[in-house]
Amino acid sequence: MKKIFIAGAVATTLMFTSMTADAARYFMQGNAQGSKTPYGDNVKIGRYVQASDAKIYYEVYGKGEPILILHGGGVGTPYELGKILDELKKNHQLIVMSTRGHGRSEIGHSPLTFEQRVDDALAVLDEVTVKSVQIIGFSDGAYTAYKIAALHPERVERIVAIGAGTLAEGFFPSEMNFSELEKFDEQFFAEQRKIRPEPERWEEFMRDYMKFWNRQSFGTETFRKIKCPVLLMVGDEDDHAPVITVLAAHQMIENSRLCVVPKAWHSEFLDNYDVTATVLNQFIESPLKNLVPSKKVDYNSK
Repeated sequence: MKKIFIAGAVATTLMFTSMTADAARYFMQGNAQGSKTPYGDNVKIGRYVQASDAKIYYEVYGKGEPILILHGGGVGTPYELGKILDELKKNHQLIVMSTRGHGRSEIGHSPLTFEQRVDDALAVLDEVTVKSVQIIGFSDGAYTAYKIAALHPERVERIVAIGAGTLAEGFFPSEMNFSELEKFDEQFFAEQRKIRPEPERWEEFMRDYMKFWNRQSFGTETFRKIKCPVLLMVGDEDDHAPVITVLAAHQMIENSRLCVVPKAWHSEFLDNYDVTATVLNQFIESPLKNLVPSKKVDYNSK
């Protein structure tokens, strides 16, 4: 398996050995764990909201307590979580947004910041519900969830953060070769160009995106501010968010619990769906009163 290192995203020539060649065409798209619902490109129900200088695309599914879904970045789309979303929408209202510069959402012309990403998410939430929401975020989306909880705690009931731990500035490279990336999955890029409102700016956006992530750091300043219950999930072979970084974040977040998913990479919800779905559902469905802080013990101290 050959991997490209992309901030908040998965890029592989062949993601899972159990998949057929045809099934592996897309970056976390047409896979064995896929869905018949085109999340992120379901124009029959898709909506837009103006968030500062960009129109942000989102879809709403189901009824019940609301859950905001934040996908991975770079080559990420909401569809990557398709099988999990199929199950969750049976009992919950899902608010599935495409991050600025991804899918049908516009890029805008202002610099990328996490404050901007938070504002985009809140603009979508304001259109759908006044309730505090649960958030399921993968990678890039999990970091945005952390920021929302730190800056606007009243809007977040609980978080499932998949593949996102502490982060040191410079961990992600500042540059990428867009044309080389495209060769890994030409059909995915062709399909994305059809739905993007500004396909001619995609390469420019990806350059800015990598520079943005190269400058990011996450540590005590953010994690100590998070007071809502958090479930941190990480694959035991994750090299985008190594287990040790997720453990460190777990130690910093007051009300958190940790699940290391065995035999799984960054995309643990595909690599080991059964474990991921079981743990995620238990956390999502638990009464809030039961999600109390767990005791955190340093090494072998008493």
